[in-house]
Amino acid sequence: MKTLLISAIAALGLSFGAANANEGGHVTDIAFSFEGPFGKYDQQQLRRGFQVYREVCSACHGLKYVALRTLSDKDGLGMNPDWVRAYAAEMSIYDPELDDERPRKETDHFPTVVDAGAPDLSLIAKSRAGFHGPYGTGIAQFVQGMGGPEYIYSLLTSYTGEETETAGNVLYENHVFSTGYLQMPPPLSDDLIEYEDGTPATTQQMAKDVAAFLMWAAEPKLVDRKEWGFVAVLLLSLLTVLLYLTNKRLWAPFKDRFRHDDYKENIPD
Repeated sequence: MKTLLISAIAALGLSFGAANANEGGHVTDIAFSFEGPFGKYDQQQLRRGFQVYREVCSACHGLKYVALRTLSDKDGLGMNPDWVRAYAAEMSIYDPELDDERPRKETDHFPTVVDAGAPDLSLIAKSRAGFHGPYGTGIAQFVQGMGGPEYIYSLLTSYTGEETETAGNVLYENHVFSTGYLQMPPPLSDDLIEYEDGTPATTQQMAKDVAAFLMWAAEPKLVDRKEWGFVAVLLLSLLTVLLYLTNKRLWAPFKDRFRHDDYKENIPD
């Protein structure tokens, strides 16, 4: 038993060390509007983040798991359905029934970008949620509200400007990335785009907005889940009270009688 316990502690230490090695640099805590049990998406922020994705990120990254029609969801971006249809028609998709390309419809998904070799961003905010916190366990996501959006923001704002070349590839120094260098050049810079709502397009603002948008892309039903979860907790609490009262009313007399009978049986003659 002692040997087994020592082995388990050693294995746990090695796993924590490996997780810590992959954790990367410091991740900045951001107070996003959708955090907490009652948090909701900021629609204007989602629209700004979508603009950053559309004008900057979409050149290399796809959103293959996100349906275009969800852009008009009232709990999300709330875009005009006519605008969504027109935007979808700007992109083409191969239709096997026609054996040819056709304009996308709102029922289709965002394109998959494969030429650049960059990862798809549909679920990036969820997949990166556990890559930091104490020893990479993701505890900070629950304690401080730090998850994938904070990682995305920190990554986009942590380029040092230093470059190195390895095997013919130019790598850019970024202290948040696990290895310290990555192939993606700094995608954001001040005034790179002009926000449609007039918000100053600083690097930090764009990083925060696109991180929120990518959280929505990974969790479009986040607000609905929170609302139904709150209702479920209320119902379970009510059920617990009813069960307790039922037990007190129906079974308490029998319990008292059984305890009394047991007491009489144990009394010696």
